[in-house]
Amino acid sequence: MAAQKINEALEHIAKAEKYLKTGFLKWKPDYDSAATEYGKAAVAFKNAKQFDQAREACLREAEAHENNKALFHAAKAYEQAGMMLKEMQRLPEAVQLIEKASMMYLENGTPDTAAIALERAGKLIENVSPEKAVQLYQQAASVFENEERLRQALEMLGKASRLLVRGRRLDEAALSLQKEKSIYKEIENYPTCYKKTIAQVLVHLHRNDYVAAERCVRESYSIPGFNGSEDCAALEQLLEGYDQQDQDQVSEVCNSPLFKYMDNDYAKLGLTLVVPGGGIKKKSPNATQDKARGPAAVGSHADEEEDEYSGGLC
Repeated sequence: MAAQKINEALEHIAKAEKYLKTGFLKWKPDYDSAATEYGKAAVAFKNAKQFDQAREACLREAEAHENNKALFHAAKAYEQAGMMLKEMQRLPEAVQLIEKASMMYLENGTPDTAAIALERAGKLIENVSPEKAVQLYQQAASVFENEERLRQALEMLGKASRLLVRGRRLDEAALSLQKEKSIYKEIENYPTCYKKTIAQVLVHLHRNDYVAAERCVRESYSIPGFNGSEDCAALEQLLEGYDQQDQDQVSEVCNSPLFKYMDNDYAKLGLTLVVPGGGIKKKSPNATQDKARGPAAVGSHADEEEDEYSGGLC
């Protein structure tokens, strides 16, 4: 079966090369017919699992389409060549070809297809090179945003933000989340703005920037419905616990369903949040005074409280 497919592919390549030849009566190569034959050869090679030969046939197909000024079809062929490289586990090279295809889609005036190609490349490389995947998702988001397809842009930005958090690139994650939040506010999806505020605060606290976290909450009061929401109350409680170095209070908030059922990367930020100073709770003023007066004073203070109610409540 494989041998039959390989022979079939070779026949198509022979036909393609014949279409490209010129002579006394044929001054111009027939790029369109050649591209068709190279495309058929690529499919036959792929079916025979000869991925490197399939890739080469796709590249020849792309070149023929380019010579014929058929940019969309050339981009498709480059994308297919990239997918053959994916089958060979040559992912960085695959992404390079898909990026080239996306540029040709843009040049052809089909930006949506370009953005989808960039997203596909991001998925391919995500586990190998998260940094490259972030770049691709951000490029896709930019293309979608230019086309005013804001929901698709938000999906790409969300992927980028989560990867940045996962890679502990927290300064960049803070900026990415702010951009997400701004677009959600623009499309009046206010409940999601609240969730993005929680994610922002967690990122800022992991950056040891309490001031930025507090400012983030304060600025969110302008979002309709935020003030008085459970998200707002939880964040105020979180910031209070962090400022007071009360690890118990911080852990209680971060273990609440509101935080635990966020996207996994943000939930992990909550579960690993440690207050500065090792989580030693600040002493109340009364406790500090009692310590200064010594154990006897503390005992007499306790006796006074006991004597106050020694005769009962009436």
